[in-house]
Amino acid sequence: MRIDIITVLPELLESPFNHSIVKRAREKKLVEINLHQLRDYSTNKHRNVDDYAFSGGAGMVIQVEPVDKAITALKKEVDYDEIIYTSPDGEVFDQKMANHLSTKKNILILCGHYKGIDQRIRDHFITREISIGDFVMTGGELAAAVITDSIVRLIPGVISDETSALSDSFQDGLLAPPVYTRPAKYKEWEVPKVLLSGNFKEIEKWQMEQSMERTKKLRPDLYEKL
Repeated sequence: MRIDIITVLPELLESPFNHSIVKRAREKKLVEINLHQLRDYSTNKHRNVDDYAFSGGAGMVIQVEPVDKAITALKKEVDYDEIIYTSPDGEVFDQKMANHLSTKKNILILCGHYKGIDQRIRDHFITREISIGDFVMTGGELAAAVITDSIVRLIPGVISDETSALSDSFQDGLLAPPVYTRPAKYKEWEVPKVLLSGNFKEIEKWQMEQSMERTKKLRPDLYEKL
């Protein structure tokens, strides 16, 4: 998989992509992640990429020209399955969307910034707008990092135990059950006996019951969908 990210702050993304699972995925050549500085496509001598909105009001808007030049240049190299714009007005990112995007070959992410981007970019280039929640951040870089991390960990071969990813919270619409490790007893706190029984049928039953209970208590919105 190849993921290209257009941003005015590529340095914000260097650390998240150079550690842990994403780093290992890049080293294994399972994913290629490229950061592109939007200012490199500016025709302004000061490398500005924003301007005032015609509608007035506070905040600057990313101009159409540098984004057009950046996307057009990249599209000459790559046939993208999705061109994503990180925006608070997009569809809310979830596990189902991460699963879907992890099957794609090439993805381009444009990070939102300032007051937004010229609408003509959204009209003519963007295939999907994604939000990571109902709140506003300074820019879309961290959202791009969240989306990328969620996608990359699902690529076959990235996680050594692939069944681990399949049992994560939200994969089946439920929160994951509680997990424990050694020692079986710490102070007066004991691990549920069923987990020490070796009876996998009973363990699976307990895990499902716990998932249902936790989802009902912590995320009633998800529980209602079931």
